[in-house]
Amino acid sequence: MEAAIKIDELVPEFKDEVLARIPDANFDLCLTCGTCTGGCAASELFDMDPRKLIRMLNLGMDEEVKKSKWMWVCSMCARCQSVCPMDIAIPKLVYNIRASVERSKRPKGILGSCDQHIKTGSAMGAKKDDFEFTVLDVAEEIRDEHPGFEDLQVSVDRVGANMVLNQNSREPVTEPEEMGPLWKILHTVGADWTYPSVMWAGENYCMFMADNEGWKYIMEEFTLHVDNTLKSPYVVNTE
Repeated sequence: MEAAIKIDELVPEFKDEVLARIPDANFDLCLTCGTCTGGCAASELFDMDPRKLIRMLNLGMDEEVKKSKWMWVCSMCARCQSVCPMDIAIPKLVYNIRASVERSKRPKGILGSCDQHIKTGSAMGAKKDDFEFTVLDVAEEIRDEHPGFEDLQVSVDRVGANMVLNQNSREPVTEPEEMGPLWKILHTVGADWTYPSVMWAGENYCMFMADNEGWKYIMEEFTLHVDNTLKSPYVVNTE
């Protein structure tokens, strides 16, 4: 029979590491009320929930926390923190747990999507020339085949547009016809918008897998393109 864990032998080293980066995390203020768990879509997956995670962290169960696969199913939507009466920073804790995992050992799908985005500008690995070709081709098809949208305009890198729109890269790669409905709405309301050609994909798996450098690179390249080249005041991210 496996021996029970002796709480007084555990030292919350990981908690101290996280607190050094998030001084206002408030982990010790947990009331174990369960409000966070009640609103979490990932509760009970992998035998874990937000309340249990905080309790384990406070008890110094560092290895159990770091080994849990639950860190990868949490969407970091922050609902747990928004309903928490003590404003405990659970999403930031999850982010730091992910960052504690050796990069090469993080989930292959997320890792690959992050690397593709850094390399090509989209998580699906679609290059900007292919993206632009697909966008303009689908727009032409809509103008030709959809009554009432004969003058629909879709552009890439149109300087001075009021709004820059990011796009989930899955759609132009696998379901290009799914882009049309949004374009029709923007056309109907008279929106002045364009797509960027640099880091045009709306999803950001580097953020999701806690790759700070990758996340920073993607956002800096995108921001520089919008500010310096397109000179647009607004950005709308469809994700």
